Amino acid sequence: MTTTPAPTAAGFEPVPAAGVFAALDLLVLERSGPVFHLRLNRPAKRNSISDELLAQIHTVVVNLPKDVRVLVLSGAGEHFCAGLDLSEVSERTVAEGMQHSRSWHRCFDALQFGDVPVIAVLHGAVVGGGLELAASAHLRVAEDGTFYALPEGTRGIFVGGGGSVRIPRLLGTSRMTDMMLTGRSFDADEGQAFGLSNYRVAAGEGLAKALQLGLKIAGNAPLSNYAITQALPRIADLPAADGLFVESLMSSIAQGDEVAKERVRAFLEKRAAKVSRPS
Repeated sequence: MTTTPAPTAAGFEPVPAAGVFAALDLLVLERSGPVFHLRLNRPAKRNSISDELLAQIHTVVVNLPKDVRVLVLSGAGEHFCAGLDLSEVSERTVAEGMQHSRSWHRCFDALQFGDVPVIAVLHGAVVGGGLELAASAHLRVAEDGTFYALPEGTRGIFVGGGGSVRIPRLLGTSRMTDMMLTGRSFDADEGQAFGLSNYRVAAGEGLAKALQLGLKIAGNAPLSNYAITQALPRIADLPAADGLFVESLMSSIAQGDEVAKERVRAFLEKRAAKVSRPS
């Protein structure tokens, strides 16, 4: 079903619907220089993730233009994402359900382990698969009115989009268990305190904050960004001795990059700003 296009966000320009981006009717695609914006566009369904929406997200993520440095995710309408489109669940066999879960893994892995940092802008419902989607981003900006829930237990299902791996690393296994067993939800302030978001802003200000962060991150050395988003989580999964060894390798690779060398020279020659206290 074709949805009504959402208006272009402030600071962004529409991406032409051509080539692999043609006929992606469940998404709005925009750019602001090196920052690419992917907006879920099923507001009447609270941006719940159907098979087709999942496929369209994956198509964009694996085909980002080479000059894109940061990807921003958001949702049109009153909610970021209400999770899995449950209308499709009853039609699957057990084997089909397993393969469906693996398709979510492929899509969200492409986000987490892709070439560029990902920032998710959260508002309204961040529920079930919507929280799994948000957890695959590297940074999350939450607006007032954001709420988080994992109602899988009350629905008779289980997380299937990588949530059992990613979400406990943000808020802990105990809190995730509570959410799934009891249907407990957390508001924006609780989510910030528990690690579900990195930044809290007023309603309607999330995308502007994400663009500000995206432009700042895009100014980093690309290899440094890649090391931070790709090596850091993998090192955290390693035994300490192995992690320290990989850290040494990654540090040497990053420092050997010509962009990094120039930035160090700029700092030593006082051409670069010093780190300052938080304002």
